[in-house]
Amino acid sequence: MKINANHINITKASGHKAPFNEGKLKQSLLRSGANSELADEIVSEVMEMLVEGISTRKIYKTALRLLRNTSRPMAARYNLKRAIMELGPSGFPFEQFVGVLLNQQGYRTQVGVIVKGHCVNHEVDVIAEKDNHHFMIECKFHNRQGYICDVKIPLYIQSRFLDVENTWKKIDGHAEKFHQGWVVTNTRFSEDAAQYGRCMNMNLVGWDYPRNNGLKDWIDSSGLHPVTCLTTLTHREKQELLDKKIVLCKTLHHNYSLLQSIGVNPPRLQKVMDECAALCETYRTLSQSLKLKK
Repeated sequence: MKINANHINITKASGHKAPFNEGKLKQSLLRSGANSELADEIVSEVMEMLVEGISTRKIYKTALRLLRNTSRPMAARYNLKRAIMELGPSGFPFEQFVGVLLNQQGYRTQVGVIVKGHCVNHEVDVIAEKDNHHFMIECKFHNRQGYICDVKIPLYIQSRFLDVENTWKKIDGHAEKFHQGWVVTNTRFSEDAAQYGRCMNMNLVGWDYPRNNGLKDWIDSSGLHPVTCLTTLTHREKQELLDKKIVLCKTLHHNYSLLQSIGVNPPRLQKVMDECAALCETYRTLSQSLKLKK
């Protein structure tokens, strides 16, 4: 039985119930590049299918299908969160992706390095430096919806960071530098994890945390989309690219040989290239639009 959308509860991936938020759905469609008219049309179609307890996954799949019927690049951007979750099964492609996003922000980065601590050596996901700042970054990748990073994660990372910082401060030129431990995840932090991070002056970056400077905001402002966003590639083809350490759509742009090496042939080859081109060439306009709305 259809129910008034104003009073309907949806079921999140975590299993928790929450009221359906029409405005939130529209905003996510606008972020993908849809204009207001298209976003309103899709929201209306979704509202027609709402029933009590409907899953967010079903809502998402419906909106994605409707977007894809209009524009594959829009669908690719709308698919971003799930595309990030496909950067597995190991976390290394995600670490590479975070490193590139930080490069785009002007940081010098190293990915997957062994760092000497005061007590023991540490395998660090990303080291980032800019000006007088030196950061040790742990990347927490999760490949399923609903996962929450609890307080044990920043507690653990902070203890490792303090051991490393003890050594860093003894390096020539480092005594006056600002050192900090970071945790970057593609999901969310629990409230006590966020509270601990603030208390210990850590930098915690989640999918949408902190507000306007979370991982999705980094991606929106950089325009650097992972190959897992592409709707014109199969899951197997995406995985083959990740195995070759090809993480970004930007790397594929104009590089036909990379696609041919995984078995993508004409005419689909051109369709993939067109989707890559649209993602690479339109993000500046989209990013400026998003900044104006903030």
